[in-house]
Amino acid sequence: MIETLLSFALATSILAISPGPDNIFVLTQSIVNGRTFGLATVIGLISGCLVHTTLLAFGVSAIISASENLYLGIKIFGSMYLLYLAFKVYKTDISMLLSEEVTPKKTITQLFKQGFLMNVLNPKVSIFFLAFFPGFLFSDRLGTVTQFYILGFIFMFVSLFIFSAIAILAGTISRSIKNNNKIGLYLKWSQFVVFILIAIFILL
Repeated sequence: MIETLLSFALATSILAISPGPDNIFVLTQSIVNGRTFGLATVIGLISGCLVHTTLLAFGVSAIISASENLYLGIKIFGSMYLLYLAFKVYKTDISMLLSEEVTPKKTITQLFKQGFLMNVLNPKVSIFFLAFFPGFLFSDRLGTVTQFYILGFIFMFVSLFIFSAIAILAGTISRSIKNNNKIGLYLKWSQFVVFILIAIFILL
């Protein structure tokens, strides 16, 4: 049992560290908005994992996977949301990204909601959980629902730790990065590209 859970935690750590849409998203948000706002994004993303764990535990993920039209519909909706976020970044004034004197364009609550929705509206997370979690069921006495929730919380805790480290590191160097007068352009278009790529990743 312990060996299985440790193996699951190790596998989750490797997945969280590996470059992917979520940690790149956390990285860019932390650089643009700062450490605290990056952590809000992380908590939003991790909270979304609780929804996917619940869907998995009660069989909804299997239904989504089996229904081609439902799966495609959710993918399109999630991709459209990310394209909408990309459009908002495109319309952002570059000077706002560099200013320390104006109110941040996005609040902590907004970044939390953005991270949460980005995760929840990505059906590939549910399908990934459906493929990944069953291989680490660890008990003949505990119910499947209970085991899925235990695995889900381990996944969330490990991912929270690693993503938070990324957010803190990126947020710490944010101010020094912004001393470069040209960095606003890079920050704006890096966010734009990240949203577009994640939208394509979800859709394709």
